[in-house]
Amino acid sequence: MSNERIRVALLEDQQVFRESLVLVLESAGMDVVARCAQTPPFLARVREQMPHVAVLDLRLEPPDQDGTTTGMTALQCLHDFYPTVKALVLSSHHEPEVVEQCLQAGAAGYLWKHNVGCAEVVEAVTRVARGERLMPTGLSWVPSVPGFMPQEEVPMGGVELGLLTPREREVLGYVAAGADNLKIAACLSITERTVKAHITSIYKKLGSENRTQLAVLACQLGVHRPAGV
Repeated sequence: MSNERIRVALLEDQQVFRESLVLVLESAGMDVVARCAQTPPFLARVREQMPHVAVLDLRLEPPDQDGTTTGMTALQCLHDFYPTVKALVLSSHHEPEVVEQCLQAGAAGYLWKHNVGCAEVVEAVTRVARGERLMPTGLSWVPSVPGFMPQEEVPMGGVELGLLTPREREVLGYVAAGADNLKIAACLSITERTVKAHITSIYKKLGSENRTQLAVLACQLGVHRPAGV
């Protein structure tokens, strides 16, 4: 592609993660032309803006009974109706059959949320926009789709969930779900002061500087997010 700014459309149901991706991509000099939580408005924005790359999650909440709001539906629609838009799946699904299904459905690349950082997402979007095709690191099999190359394995900088206590993992899950300290305290039946102490400890152990970084990191590490928050 030319030297024009890369236009990106986002389909991600988690608000904290979606807003963080917007900041990361725009800071890298890209234009985020759509930021949606559900498939219908996402496809409408794609039709209006015709982005170069669409970054989409597979699991969207709340799901429709007929399955029309899933990321897989969006992926298939992009392939069928907007073939010039290159789809990059960013999902917590790591099952080989799911990855291959996405690649067969027309995805130009697939990233696992639990083992990519912000820089890797930016690099993947850039490479996909250039016409490259990417598959996740750590695959134990080669998908039966020609033209794909694995990403280089990028270490997580020593960050491990094992550094956290069970309670700190619970608190981190609520942070990832977008809950504030008062909400976390109520859900866990502890004081707000105790929540603050846990979050301070998590900052130190994981090396994050703010709540947004914590939320993004929690998603990357696959931390369980409580429902209904």
